[in-house]
Amino acid sequence: MPSPTRDIPGSTDLLGEALHLLRLTGTLYCRAELSAPWGVDVPELSEYMILQVVTAGEAWLQVEDGDPVRLPQGSLTLLPHGSRHRLRSAPDAPTEPLFDLAVTRVSERFETMTYGGGGARSQVTYAVMRFDHVAAHRLIAQLPPVLYLRSLDDDWVHSTLNLITREAQAPRPGGETVLTRLADVLVIQSIRAWLDTAAEARRGWLAALRDEHIGRALLAVHRAPELPWTVGSLAAAVGMSRSAFAARFTELVGEPVMRYLALWRLQQARLHLGESTEPLHAIARRFGYTSEAAFCRAFKREFGIAPGAARHQPRTVLPGQLTG
Repeated sequence: MPSPTRDIPGSTDLLGEALHLLRLTGTLYCRAELSAPWGVDVPELSEYMILQVVTAGEAWLQVEDGDPVRLPQGSLTLLPHGSRHRLRSAPDAPTEPLFDLAVTRVSERFETMTYGGGGARSQVTYAVMRFDHVAAHRLIAQLPPVLYLRSLDDDWVHSTLNLITREAQAPRPGGETVLTRLADVLVIQSIRAWLDTAAEARRGWLAALRDEHIGRALLAVHRAPELPWTVGSLAAAVGMSRSAFAARFTELVGEPVMRYLALWRLQQARLHLGESTEPLHAIARRFGYTSEAAFCRAFKREFGIAPGAARHQPRTVLPGQLTG
């Protein structure tokens, strides 16, 4: 096993690496043909992220009890926390619950909806998805309730939106796959645009990733959680004294080094349990535990259930369309 005191390679794009770990999983893609007046009331979907692209006409978005915001054609919005919101043809248009509206299922992951009163036409491509990686939850926790992608003068973004529009308006063989990939790209682009401009992105875990020393330590833990890291070995690897490293890590990340390491290992292990039939003793070693018993004790202490029970827990799915 490599020594945990070995030099940790630097990275010019630690945030990029965190984005790479997002592992977006498409849950539901819907192309909505809407005619005024229309209004859709979307309930809170707390385990999901919601992407909306207005590909024709316009819409008004109201998140929670905030003020309605006009979304012209070409607008992209991202709701990272699945907040309750209303999307409608006018700020005062009546709304109906999303899961009361009829849809046509094209495939397991793609639906179409036609709804409204027959007036001015709008079209919205809607994606509901989730992220499974631990890094995703860390990042998403710092995102605001809604992101608006404003840089539509960017040729690359504009071209992607044009492709979304083309696929949504005229479905062709493979269209579901294309829409899925384009939605993935636009989610990442939205987050990148926010990271470049938002003051909140300079605080907490995101600020730690940008830090010359703490960022390298996080990179080491993320890449090799199985190694026998200590506060001292991580401090030595990034060229800091033990006390200075421990204090700076806690200041930026918001929790002590060893607590972060333990939680990272356990969260990774919990995800791995749901994807693998690997025996528990092998999973314990994979995530830095010297014995299966120690792993099981730590896991139950953190999550309240044994690893074996977590392996068989069903995944949460959306109501309505996905279970119909």
